[in-house]
Amino acid sequence: MAYCSANSFQIPATNVISRPRTVTPSVGASVSLWRRPSSIPSISNRNMSFKCHAISKCRDIIPIETDKAPEALGPYSQGIIANNFIFVSGSLGLIPETGELISDDVGEQTMQALKNIGAILRAGGADYNRVVKTTIMLADVADFALVNEIYARYFSKQPFPARSTFQVGALPKNAKIEIDAIALV
Repeated sequence: MAYCSANSFQIPATNVISRPRTVTPSVGASVSLWRRPSSIPSISNRNMSFKCHAISKCRDIIPIETDKAPEALGPYSQGIIANNFIFVSGSLGLIPETGELISDDVGEQTMQALKNIGAILRAGGADYNRVVKTTIMLADVADFALVNEIYARYFSKQPFPARSTFQVGALPKNAKIEIDAIALV
């Protein structure tokens, strides 16, 4: 874990504070959940500073715009590139050219929403294999099995993205599904 974090933030792994493998606190004992290499000064040392070479890059927020996905329905971007991540806004099953739902069928809306996400990912320099997290919002959780089957066609290679799925009260345009994604550039 320390190596991945260090790598994405461009910090040498030897300077990263990492979690211990096991913590067995006793009753009433104070336990530190972090360990540090001996080359790093104590956390209590007020003179300690961390350098993140990527901090200047964190200020660069690049919007993603493509005509191969529907325009945003409000004051937000189709996607954003920030600090080597792509954040794809929630995507409905809208036809890019018309901005209307592809149909009333949850399966067709799911495929179209995933195609729209793919177009935004490609416009940002990534693809489905770079996705690390998705969130699915369903108007009816009874549609979960069908959505899962279609979703598996787009995310077929391991490691699969982390995912959360929720039933929501309502979605824009009375859609049956909305999906957002986070990917690595």
